[in-house]
Amino acid sequence: MAGLATYSEIESTLQKRIMIFDGGMGTMIQNLRLEEEDFCGDRFKDHSKPLKGNNDLLSLTKPESIYEIHKAYLEAGADFIETNTFSGTSIAQADYALEHVVYELNYESAKIAKRAARDVSNATGVKRYVAGSVGPTNKTLSVSPSVEKPEYRNITFDELVTSYSEQVRGLLDGGADVLLVETIFDTANAK
Repeated sequence: MAGLATYSEIESTLQKRIMIFDGGMGTMIQNLRLEEEDFCGDRFKDHSKPLKGNNDLLSLTKPESIYEIHKAYLEAGADFIETNTFSGTSIAQADYALEHVVYELNYESAKIAKRAARDVSNATGVKRYVAGSVGPTNKTLSVSPSVEKPEYRNITFDELVTSYSEQVRGLLDGGADVLLVETIFDTANAK
């Protein structure tokens, strides 16, 4: 998914050395010891559902905290940082009644990561990249959620295409250099 110039840069670097990805975003967020009001911010303070634990939302409500996490990984030597979008699909965000912010969430997450990559690249002279994180959903095409009805599925292929397409558009529009399909437990979903 990288542009031709970016792909050539990455390929050239990989011919010379191993490139390093960042570490766990969730772990770093947990270290911040955030509370419900941190996840809600001003924008979602009257939201109908609890938002604590929706780490992706922090790209909208605590963007500087997410920026600092990205920057720390880059300063520690990461070549790639992943966007804060592991659960950035309308399917996953439905648990929080936040399907309507999915494009914005992915777009802003990519912009934050891109800013951190650019800042550290400028400071060190070493080019850094943003990997748009595309994680799993909480629904699967391959397994029924009902033991009584093994043929039943709670999601369709077309619904997954729509959901992942919205996420990917946001990531690419926000500046992700590559896409990283990660921790997807169902290959039919990943297709």
